[in-house]
Amino acid sequence: MIELDGKVALVTGGSRGIGRAIALRLATQGADVAFTYRGNAAAAAAALGEIEALGRRGLAVQADAADGTSAETAVKSVLDALGKVDILVNNAGITRDDLIMRMSADAWNDVIDTNLSGAFWMTKAVTRPMLKARSGRIINITSVSGQAGQTGQANYSAAKAGLIGLTKATARELASRGITVNAVAPGFVLTELTQDLPEALQAQITERTPLGRFGTPEEIAQAVAFLASDDAAYITGQVLAVDGGLVMM
Repeated sequence: MIELDGKVALVTGGSRGIGRAIALRLATQGADVAFTYRGNAAAAAAALGEIEALGRRGLAVQADAADGTSAETAVKSVLDALGKVDILVNNAGITRDDLIMRMSADAWNDVIDTNLSGAFWMTKAVTRPMLKARSGRIINITSVSGQAGQTGQANYSAAKAGLIGLTKATARELASRGITVNAVAPGFVLTELTQDLPEALQAQITERTPLGRFGTPEEIAQAVAFLASDDAAYITGQVLAVDGGLVMM
């Protein structure tokens, strides 16, 4: 049984999809949970209500992951409201898919700024309080696209691959203070976006996946909860693939 009693977690992009599943899983395991959201106030309010219904303290913070100042403000809000940050989950991300020859500068920059730089800014913001506490868990949500590449996703694949490098570098820097840094690499997961994929494409994906199905947000969340727990205290700098065997490395 994973126990996170007394811990405070911060999940970026926690109002919907995988981020919401992570926030709820951490709350279920005993943590108080803050999360950031970009603009959907209704989804944020619903997620916050679910966290509080589990008997945990919750906090929803509107923030733009691509803005370094916003990250500092978000972390300060969590420290003021909940007292500390034991667990950071860098989940916030966007896609702007296109072939390289057609990809605009804005499409490239938006994805890199949100998916990669956003994780850097948030990690930087929690580093000081975690160093002071001499403990902490940082979990970055990367992707099979960052491990194997994906046609039409040069920006997304580059950002997610960069996130793996950031994970390993940060793990080396912070290990001496008892802070672990790991990544979870989801495969194809059933969310609001993937449910709308054409049936033929869904069939291709399941055929390529050895376990023969999509994953669920809850399966990703369970892996994050493990890495956030004391059970994973001797694991750092690793990438845990939760992809049904899609990418075997």
